[in-house]
Amino acid sequence: MKKILTSLALLGLLVAGTAAVAEEENSAAAPTHLPIKDPKEMDWSFAGPFGTYDKAQLQRGLKVYKEVCAACHSMNLVAFRTLEDLGYSEAQIKTLSAGYTINDGPNDAGDMFDRPGKPSDYFPSPFPNEEAAAAANGGAAPPDMSLLAKARGVVRGFPQFVFDIFTQYAQGGPDYIHSLLTGYDEQPPAGMVIPEGTHYNPYFLSGVSLKMPKPLSDDQVTYDDGSPQTVDQYSRDVSAFLMWAAEPHLEDRKKMGFRVLVFLLLFGALVYLTKRKVWAGVAH
Repeated sequence: MKKILTSLALLGLLVAGTAAVAEEENSAAAPTHLPIKDPKEMDWSFAGPFGTYDKAQLQRGLKVYKEVCAACHSMNLVAFRTLEDLGYSEAQIKTLSAGYTINDGPNDAGDMFDRPGKPSDYFPSPFPNEEAAAAANGGAAPPDMSLLAKARGVVRGFPQFVFDIFTQYAQGGPDYIHSLLTGYDEQPPAGMVIPEGTHYNPYFLSGVSLKMPKPLSDDQVTYDDGSPQTVDQYSRDVSAFLMWAAEPHLEDRKKMGFRVLVFLLLFGALVYLTKRKVWAGVAH
């Protein structure tokens, strides 16, 4: 009996040791922080205190959104009429909005009905509700893209955030979106377990993988201006477009900020000169 108990104890130690080794191997491949890789800092036309949007790039980004992203993602805070800021004419906006079907109503009979879109409408969702969106995408509803470029972005630690104050770095969202869209071709480290039905991406904020498969491929969208039809260019363009969608008044804000700073500098100089003129001869 004593020999049997000893054998069982040794067997238990062997199983426990094997499990510990397996757990150690898995933990060795597990990320210590997310995202696994920080987004690449890109060169954006709208970066810095004097940055402006490149309208040609925004128009290309809109095309990528319409032909690729709109199949799953809505932009229900962006009205068609605001596309005038991208350089489109009123007639072009009417034609573009009419290409969408808007569920409206109720009518006089109390029924909902479908109609062509109008410039005053907003980009509609491709799904009737969030539950339908989740059911069609493996249980995870695709996020609305209206504010995605401002809602996403990696927190930058010390000392980066100190320099960001002076450089006015606000491109974390576009940097993240671009890196995510171009990060699908990277392979996971050896030993890392990727859940079935998901796709590895080292730039994803919420895990080692995500439900969305690689959305872009070379020559997927045809550009009329001769720009490169590559995944990198598509990602740049749609990231810039989403930045505009999230902050359409960025240029006005920067212009106003510059004017305020100039005013404060001039006002401060006048106050100083007034103080020297009025109080210079007064004993303190």
